[in-house]
Amino acid sequence: MISLEDLEDMSALSHDEIDALAEHENITAYDAALMGEYLMHAHHGPQRVNGIICDDIRVALHSGNAQHAHELFAVLRGFIAEHPEAARGVA
Repeated sequence: MISLEDLEDMSALSHDEIDALAEHENITAYDAALMGEYLMHAHHGPQRVNGIICDDIRVALHSGNAQHAHELFAVLRGFIAEHPEAARGVA
């Protein structure tokens, strides 16, 4: 069986990005890694991942968890740096 670490190594996403997807979708990190890999190769998928992370930042801010919002913002910055095609407004 392929381990989570194997999936992370094969994925276009980082461990933190996978964790953000898992949090948003309320699924395991293993399933989030598979979902993330699918999204990164789907039409407008990188923009969807961007939106998911942004949604999680909003939820953290609205719940008063500024520390988690800050952590997610760092994840978002790394994601955009690694995948500039994911920036909103990019066709």
